[in-house]
Amino acid sequence: MKLSINGTTYHYEVYGEGAPLVLLHGFTGSRATWSPFIEKFQGFFQLILIDLPGHGETEIKQPFSMKQCCDDLKEMFTQLQLTSIHLLGYSMGGRIALSFAMYYPEIIRSLLLESASPGLEIKDERAERIKRDEKLANRIESEGLEAFVDFWQEIPLFHSQKRLPIEKQQAIRKERLTQTEEGLAASLRYMGTGTQPSWWNELVKASFPVLLLTGEWDEKFIKINQKMDTLFLNSQLEIISTAGHAIHVEQPEIFGKIVKEFILAQDEK
Repeated sequence: MKLSINGTTYHYEVYGEGAPLVLLHGFTGSRATWSPFIEKFQGFFQLILIDLPGHGETEIKQPFSMKQCCDDLKEMFTQLQLTSIHLLGYSMGGRIALSFAMYYPEIIRSLLLESASPGLEIKDERAERIKRDEKLANRIESEGLEAFVDFWQEIPLFHSQKRLPIEKQQAIRKERLTQTEEGLAASLRYMGTGTQPSWWNELVKASFPVLLLTGEWDEKFIKINQKMDTLFLNSQLEIISTAGHAIHVEQPEIFGKIVKEFILAQDEK
């Protein structure tokens, strides 16, 4: 299915019935990221899987921003008549989910963040990250998608995925190779960590329930999420054993169980 909003055509899928659970994938991913969880979740929730701008079938055809992405998602939810949602995001999708929740807290039933961050606190760090992301975008455009995927799958953030069965590693690579150079480069330029707002000083204002998930081997994001946990008014931090950055890939059974139990607990209140 698709919806055209402010010049961008968003592709999405809907499964199941019940409380709406919106799932946002990470950088180089797509709505297919969540396919293994459709059967597990659709008996409990209405699942909305979205291709974020520059990924999957959702193209970026104009200059963009994190705020515009969140505004578009709000319009999408309005058209789908979703007035109260559980929102789950992984990595880049987690940054988008958090940003959306800060812009539109009134429709957040709960927020679930997997290996996510609120952005960078210091202005100089944001400027440096913008430079790095621009360099990476240029690399994608000049060297091509396959060369970039070769590089990306070898960065330290994903080293723990080398422990996965070969077929799982191949599936991750295949999903990355379905992207486009233009889409990934635009995503880095318009919605990278350096260009997004820093939410660190705003977290204390959030009153909705928050689940923070990190893998035990993802030391950088453990530190980030431990700090986030001290700032949110109503948060729960889970550090998942034998997992790195992509918990939903490396420990899908544990991930699915924790997510389902957390959401069901909120709906019982």
